[in-house]
Amino acid sequence: KLCGYLNKLGIKGPIKTWKSRWFFYDENKCRLLYYRTAQDINPLGSIDLSSASFDCKMENGEGVFEIRTPSRVFTLKAISKQAMMYWLQQLQMRRWEFCNTQSRFPVGSSQLVNEPLAGRTNVVDNEDFLPLVKTPTEAVGLKAASLPAPQTSTALQNISLKHPWTEIQNTVYNICGSKQLWGSNGNIFSFDEFHEHPENVDEKQGAEVEAGCADKEGTLEDGRMESRLNWIRKARWMNSGFPGSEELPREKNSVDKVSVLQQQILTLTEEVKSQKELVKLLHKALEAAQQEKRVSSMYLTATEDKDRLELVRHKVRQIADLTSRLEALEQEKKELEQILTLRDSHIQELKEHVQLLMEKNHAKQEVIMALTEQMARELSDPLQEANTITVETLYKQQEEIEHLKDDIDAYKTQNQFLNSEIHQVTRLWTSVAENEKALLMKCACLQARNCQMESKYLTVLRKLQEAVPGLPSSHAELVKNLIQEALQWDVKKEAEEGLNLNPVSEYDEYGFMTVPDYEIEDWKLLAKIQALEIKSNKLRSQEIVEKPLRDRWNSIGELNPSAELKSLIRSGIPVEHRQRVWRWMVSRHCSPVPGHYQRLLEQSRSTEHPACRQIELDLPRTLTNNKHFSSPTSQLIPKLRRVLLAFSWHNPAIGYCQGLNRLAAVALLVLEDEESAFWCLVYIVENLMPADYYSDTLITSQVDQRVFKDFLSEKLPRLMAHFEQYRIDVSLITFNWFLVAFVDSLVSDILLRVWDAFLYEGTKVIFRYALAIFKYNEEEILRIHDSVEIYQYLRFFTRMIVDGRKLMNIAFNDLNPFPMKLLRNRRSMHREELEAELCELEQIKAAYVKERAEQGP
Repeated sequence: KLCGYLNKLGIKGPIKTWKSRWFFYDENKCRLLYYRTAQDINPLGSIDLSSASFDCKMENGEGVFEIRTPSRVFTLKAISKQAMMYWLQQLQMRRWEFCNTQSRFPVGSSQLVNEPLAGRTNVVDNEDFLPLVKTPTEAVGLKAASLPAPQTSTALQNISLKHPWTEIQNTVYNICGSKQLWGSNGNIFSFDEFHEHPENVDEKQGAEVEAGCADKEGTLEDGRMESRLNWIRKARWMNSGFPGSEELPREKNSVDKVSVLQQQILTLTEEVKSQKELVKLLHKALEAAQQEKRVSSMYLTATEDKDRLELVRHKVRQIADLTSRLEALEQEKKELEQILTLRDSHIQELKEHVQLLMEKNHAKQEVIMALTEQMARELSDPLQEANTITVETLYKQQEEIEHLKDDIDAYKTQNQFLNSEIHQVTRLWTSVAENEKALLMKCACLQARNCQMESKYLTVLRKLQEAVPGLPSSHAELVKNLIQEALQWDVKKEAEEGLNLNPVSEYDEYGFMTVPDYEIEDWKLLAKIQALEIKSNKLRSQEIVEKPLRDRWNSIGELNPSAELKSLIRSGIPVEHRQRVWRWMVSRHCSPVPGHYQRLLEQSRSTEHPACRQIELDLPRTLTNNKHFSSPTSQLIPKLRRVLLAFSWHNPAIGYCQGLNRLAAVALLVLEDEESAFWCLVYIVENLMPADYYSDTLITSQVDQRVFKDFLSEKLPRLMAHFEQYRIDVSLITFNWFLVAFVDSLVSDILLRVWDAFLYEGTKVIFRYALAIFKYNEEEILRIHDSVEIYQYLRFFTRMIVDGRKLMNIAFNDLNPFPMKLLRNRRSMHREELEAELCELEQIKAAYVKERAEQGP
């Protein structure tokens, strides 16, 4: 037991006095209770150590230390320096044990939260900043309770005027206890109960102090038990003066062993209870899964729409339950944030204090060095010393040096303790931060599940929306109301009210809208489903996929072509690294010419280019779903105009072609600098894309469409046969994909990942992703058996792809092998065929013109 007498500094207005108090540490609540004497039953107060820090200042005097809590600073004084260091060291250890115990999650918590905390709660501090202080038995421990309390100058000085009622209660208990103990015969050993179990004296002592702690809140349930505990304490106290009290130390070893065994039994019992609770939770989870399966089966087998609507309401109730759980987690996070703020403030104060002490120590060391040098100079000449320095002066200097050495030793001890305190507080802060991180991960998983449930709910509503014409009028009205409520759900408002872990906002990092703004009323519900799917995917992949990938990118220094870099680029470049990597990829194949871009701008200002009018027409139609281009007054609109005009003068053979505006806009969003965006556009048009891709005839673009149809027939034969059956020309959809590298077709997150690989590997990536898009939606397309509906689906189906990892896996794994040599051969073959067809068309056209000319007007 950690207990003993300490002096506590009491402040009443301008008056400061030391009062002797009996302090006892409560392990269950991590509180330091203090009484006037060891025999009192009610504490005068308590100090919460769970969020406290400790400090000792040598200038305050020997044995003085402080306990700093968020609400108050307690100044205490031990009888010696050794006792002070013992108290500080023991309080540190008890605080660490309690905080570790509290940081553990309940047994029924999610496995995702428990895993990162495994093996962390039993950490042993290996940093020996301060040697273990020997226990001062004369001042600390239960043995000290039998000693008389330290006397103050006056009896009244030690009485607590703040707690008069507690003082009266303790006095009454002491008087009544004395009468019961002495009885009629005056022999304290006449009580049979005391002799029945002499081996449990220490346990009863502990129970006595715990009862005293409980009485602070006034929660003693049995008056007879209270008097009995008081009697046992009095018997122990009065028995300390008798010879029989010497038998207690002999029984101490056996009692300690029994206590250890009982503690182990309690630990094992708690563990068994925890395992039982875990089994119960697993049974509940199994029952919930079975219930979910039954509900799904009932939904599939339900014959009436009324039953299906009842099942939909059941899902709504489940969503409300998940929402309440999220609110509870939000409250827990706020509490952790408050604790973390307190820890940070304590650490900052300790750091400032340590810095001040180090400066003082340095100043004193300089004084010692100066005095030492002075003495060395004066002692170097014995004759001069005898003439100039008297024996008394030398003695004073040596005495001063001894005092300074003592001060240095004291400051060294103080610095050692403060270092251990800073180290432990830092570890406690790290523990709280890890707990908060684990809670955030758990919240993210729950939010992802919540999004999935809402998405399924909206999908059911969409199915009901399609079936509205066949429903009774009352049911149709109910479905319309439910859809209207779902469309009025506001993501931003929900984020403000709840825990804001959602990384999806109205716009992403580059200004693209995360939720499409469909004008058709029937598609608005589809947009809401897409928003929930995006949110769920990002929440699930944030810690599992994105963080490890970001760590790998952070470890890369200088960029060099390699298989590892290729794999990383295919997985997607993080936002903070994308600009640097894109600049590196462009500069590898297209070295910027200094001053060239500025000369082109001067030329465009002095002379109007023929394509200027077409560029002005296309600027307002560029990336309308991006906030940086949606407004005519946007800052990027003038930059885009200058980039396109400079390119039209740089490459007169192409000048300007519709589609170049989108390529340049994406380059501007990522690279930000307009000259870098210009060279990126040059790199794409003149290095990555084949020649004549953006010429007047677009001949190479047409060739790529024929090559793509060949690959589609080979990789996805069922889908191609389906298109041929309903006479679907996929080039009407895919031509724009190839021309602008999927800009305005894919959601921004997936689009930029495609561009990452496209800039590194070339046009083969466009073929891979185009095939992957059809593979991703193959089953959905095969279920449509009408050519008009197929065309309508193909118009927007790329915007419904939200799982970028799945699409990437299809493109680079499922579609292998995909050799570049095969692509070049197919391009060469189809180019010859296309040129032959164009030549034949020119001949037919010339013959027709000649024939018309011969016929005359």
